[in-house]
Amino acid sequence: MAVACEFKFVRTIEFSETDMAGIVHFSNYAKYLESAEHRFFRSIGYSIVSAPDGPRVGWPRVHVGFDFKKPLRFEDEIEIHLLVAELRSKSIAYQFRIRKLNGNMPELAATGTMTVVCVSIADRNAMKACTIPKDIASKIEVAPTELLKG
Repeated sequence: MAVACEFKFVRTIEFSETDMAGIVHFSNYAKYLESAEHRFFRSIGYSIVSAPDGPRVGWPRVHVGFDFKKPLRFEDEIEIHLLVAELRSKSIAYQFRIRKLNGNMPELAATGTMTVVCVSIADRNAMKACTIPKDIASKIEVAPTELLKG
């Protein structure tokens, strides 16, 4: 399986994701980022949730941030673009770009960052940071600088 540094997918905004002003509620952006991360992991052959026979690790978020550029509304078609910004021994930092695809040209609606830490979940009562399993880390690479500046 190839090494990956990015993942993109397209979805449509649902009515339930909007607020009284008809604009996507800010809390949904975190869901979009998480959905992209889960799909990214599946694209490299893993699940974000440990398989019974795989490494017993979890991925809690330690940082999430957004900058909003343009509002998104019901039935807007959007592209969520995940980029691996940093890969360390125990953590992964992502950059995200959310683009509105409705018009002639894609419009940047929001940017975001998220950092996750790999933790051992052998004991569900005590998480402890651990090294990312080699079989997972070997399939992830940092995106090229020109993509990260994008």
